[in-house]
Amino acid sequence: MNTSEWISRKVSKLLPAPGSRTRKFAGIAERVQAEKPAGSETTSVAEDASTHSASTTHNPRQPLGTRSTRERLAGTLRRKPEALSPRELRHLLTELQAMIDERVSEVEGGRRAKAVAQWYGAATPAQRRDCWLLMSEQFAANPQVIKMAQSRFAAAVGTPEETVAEVIYRRATVSPRRRLLQRFSVFPEGVRFMVDMRAEMLPALRGDPSLKALDVEMEYMFSTWFDVGFLELRRISWDSPASLIEKLIRYEAVHDIRSWADVKNRLDSDRRCYGFFHPRLPDEPLIFVEVALLHEIAPGITPLLDESAAIEDLNKATTAIFYSISNTQVGLRGVSFGDSLIKRVVETLKAEFPRLKTFATLSPIPGFRGWLTKHAAEILGTLGEKVRVELEQAMGVGPVTAPQLLAGAEAALDLDNKSALRLLLMRCAARYLGQELAAGKPLDPVARFHLGNGARVERLNWAGDPSAKGLKQSYGLMVNYLYDLKRLDRHRAMMSQGKIPVSSSVRDLIKQLD
Repeated sequence: MNTSEWISRKVSKLLPAPGSRTRKFAGIAERVQAEKPAGSETTSVAEDASTHSASTTHNPRQPLGTRSTRERLAGTLRRKPEALSPRELRHLLTELQAMIDERVSEVEGGRRAKAVAQWYGAATPAQRRDCWLLMSEQFAANPQVIKMAQSRFAAAVGTPEETVAEVIYRRATVSPRRRLLQRFSVFPEGVRFMVDMRAEMLPALRGDPSLKALDVEMEYMFSTWFDVGFLELRRISWDSPASLIEKLIRYEAVHDIRSWADVKNRLDSDRRCYGFFHPRLPDEPLIFVEVALLHEIAPGITPLLDESAAIEDLNKATTAIFYSISNTQVGLRGVSFGDSLIKRVVETLKAEFPRLKTFATLSPIPGFRGWLTKHAAEILGTLGEKVRVELEQAMGVGPVTAPQLLAGAEAALDLDNKSALRLLLMRCAARYLGQELAAGKPLDPVARFHLGNGARVERLNWAGDPSAKGLKQSYGLMVNYLYDLKRLDRHRAMMSQGKIPVSSSVRDLIKQLD
């Protein structure tokens, strides 16, 4: 029996009942035979298509039931969940390797990268995932080279060779993956392509840790390419191109823009909107901030979004309120623009309006409801006697349970100024923003952003956002973070010590919980 007859017999045992898939498997068998070089050892198709034997150790970083790209590249047939066959995977790997071939120029490497990007654009989601896996698993730095360079550097410490050894060691740790990403940046749409690719990949990270290496590499590269030194601060106004204003509407993440009249109100003469732009994404704001110029710190969002409200007299404006900051590119997660954006906007506003003295935000508290739901029973158990009695009298029950407290909070907008439940919710929000930390940082994501930039928790505002979204997030509560330009460094120093800077009024609310 010759090799061809032996393979045909083995494949026939694996074939399903006659149908459309029969011809498909027969075609695969023919391609397998065609790929085999003369005189090579023939692999059993049955063995390759079956599950690995017990002797094969499963990689805990690989999702159960999947093979690494190394295993697939060495195989012959694809398994059911796999998008690309081993042959197709090998071809794609060859294309990726050709991009970083040391013998080709940067321009040629960019041309090859564009060809891969075009293939990617037509690929299915599962095929794209295979591409991510190849880039993540097959372009790692050489561990032996790293080990040798590390040993050389350790031996050179304290000698004249130390500097050179350090450079060699640093270069050894740079993976070919980084060069691969650089090639994609060569062609004009390459940066846009990679930002979109990472945005598509991020949801898959949780279920597939093997993609982490690629994600970390991309985040590092983006932090370099999108350094604030390369970004342009540009004002977005009603006179800006319609396509740009449409993107403002699409990307607004804090307070949804309801109509063209709404966006016109936000771009009126007493308002300012600024965005950061990158030269490779000239018509795409990376992040933008909306500002209202007022004569006092705003206690609520409703007047700011009122399209019929009178325009503020700019000659009397002393306060700039940052009421919405939106990141637009999911693929740039982990790349920070906010701190620099606020600084640049403050400088720009001060130059245009010298009377401005106060710079503050009007911010949501997105994590408050979830935190209170989790800790309501604990808070009730630690209330001081006076606060507990007042709450019981106001709610007409005693002792008040966590479900009763949370049920009463659902009617937050109906509570009067002196309501014990309203006061308790304010005190709880003060504690949440002024004391609750995770890994040394504020628990609330918006607080983490502003406090990390040197602001302080200035004032809590009851019914600051009475919208359905505001009620869902924080029972309608909003907060002002104050950017005191003379105390930003002091506040950052406090945060580095795990101490949240708060105003005296917020501190008093926290104390009233006892």
